[in-house]
Amino acid sequence: MKGSNAETAPKFTAWPRNLVEEFEQNRTNGHVGTVLVSETDHVRVWYLNIPPHFRFGSHCHVLNYFWTAVTAEQGKSHYSDGTIREVTYKVGDIEHLRFARGERMQHDLENTGDAELSFVTVEFTDSPNSPLAL
Repeated sequence: MKGSNAETAPKFTAWPRNLVEEFEQNRTNGHVGTVLVSETDHVRVWYLNIPPHFRFGSHCHVLNYFWTAVTAEQGKSHYSDGTIREVTYKVGDIEHLRFARGERMQHDLENTGDAELSFVTVEFTDSPNSPLAL
C-alpha cells in the first residue's frame, strides 16, 4: 500500500483494463476528497462523501495525513501495489499515515454498503514531499 512507486500496468492483468488505465492517468491526482473545505500554509482539510454503491476514483497521497470516519459503513479499495482491501468503518475510526521523501500511496475507495460513507481527511503540507497540484 504505502510507498509503492511501481507502475500499475504490468502487474494488474486481473484488474479490469479501465481500472488500470484510471490508475495510470491519476498518478498525480492530489484530490483526496470530494470537497476541499479549508487550506492554509500548514494543512488541507477535505470531506469525502461517497453514496451507497458508488466509487471515489483513484487518487494519490504524498503528504502526511490522517482521516477519521464520520459515518459507519463498508468500503473496498484497490491500491497501486496490487492490494485490494475490504474494511468495515465505524464512526470515529481514525488512521494516521506518514510518508518519507519520495513515498506515495495511490488508491480508490468504493462504498460497498447501503448508506453514505463519509470521512474528514487532514493533510499536512509541511511533509517531506511537496503537495500535489490541485
